[in-house]
Amino acid sequence: MSAYEEALNHFKQLLDAQLARAERIKNAAPAKRYSAETPVTVGLIPGDGIGPVIMDETKRVIDVLLKDELAAGTIMLKPIDGLTIERRLALNQPVPADVLTAVKACDVLLKGPTTTPKGGTMESANVTLRRELDLYANIRPVQIPAEGIDWIFYRENTEGEYVLGSQGIQPTEDLAMDFKVTTDAGTRRIARAAFEYAKANGKTNVAIVTKANIMKKTDGMFSRIAHEVAQDYPGIEAEDWYIDIMAANLVNPAIRSKFQVFLLPNLYGDIITDEAAQLQGGVGTAGSANAGDQYAMFEAIHGSAPRMVEQGIAAWANPESLLRALAMLLRHIARPASAERLEKALNAASARLRMTGEPGGNTAKDFGDAVIEELA
Repeated sequence: MSAYEEALNHFKQLLDAQLARAERIKNAAPAKRYSAETPVTVGLIPGDGIGPVIMDETKRVIDVLLKDELAAGTIMLKPIDGLTIERRLALNQPVPADVLTAVKACDVLLKGPTTTPKGGTMESANVTLRRELDLYANIRPVQIPAEGIDWIFYRENTEGEYVLGSQGIQPTEDLAMDFKVTTDAGTRRIARAAFEYAKANGKTNVAIVTKANIMKKTDGMFSRIAHEVAQDYPGIEAEDWYIDIMAANLVNPAIRSKFQVFLLPNLYGDIITDEAAQLQGGVGTAGSANAGDQYAMFEAIHGSAPRMVEQGIAAWANPESLLRALAMLLRHIARPASAERLEKALNAASARLRMTGEPGGNTAKDFGDAVIEELA
């Protein structure tokens, strides 16, 4: 078979799989709803690198914050080990089968960072979990009260460049191609999630961020469908922005405080939310939600920082991002009072400590101690 024929066969398989996925999205079950009385199983995944360090402190905070619910059994914690880079490489699985089985026995997950191998064909654990659990909405809030900034980003999480990121083709030494995917149903559900949030929280503006002037089919479709969904939400302005100028707008003090809700395809959302988190104080200060209709996963937005482990300074990692993710998890499962209590403790702790990520600053344990003290 020629390289040309192999490429065509490969693309046909990808196309068939994506058409089938689009049909599954259209026929998905209704979203799971939580109440304060609903028993919830929370999976705790430490991950690797600095993940176990920041998860240890988060678990200490959980034991104090949710003491009564843990005792009553309305919240149950399920530790899930085995999602380490060493084990994934040994098994050649981005998420080992036993880990995935344990994950699917939970309602929601709190996950530490995981290392993604460079090169090769193994996709990241996050991409696999997002696909297997259909976690289509990546939600990241960023707040800078002193500057009037209160942003929330709704990033499509299962399509774009990432859904087939490890399945591109290189038919010859001179040519490599990757693929970008946009579906009608996939775009509609993330757009509706963003506009529903805006409606429920009194927001009046949704910024739709694409590069539709260049990616005319995929980003063009994303923008068109977002505007169709917007018609169901009178009183909420839907504005189109290109990703390059929006990246500039976020660092422009004259305009950035006007933005409220952002709606973005996968890759642009990945990049720009890190920029936004840096403005807030660094990626170590921001949490992240990956939500679907049946499952949700909450995590720190930073990576596993293997450099800190190699240098023997993992104890100085900042657990704030994972704890911010815990607050988002609590709101998702209808525990807003516990979330607000945690957020107040985090604000107070972060204001009084100096988290540098290096000896000389405060440690992860110092941060955990400070949060627990504020909760007392």
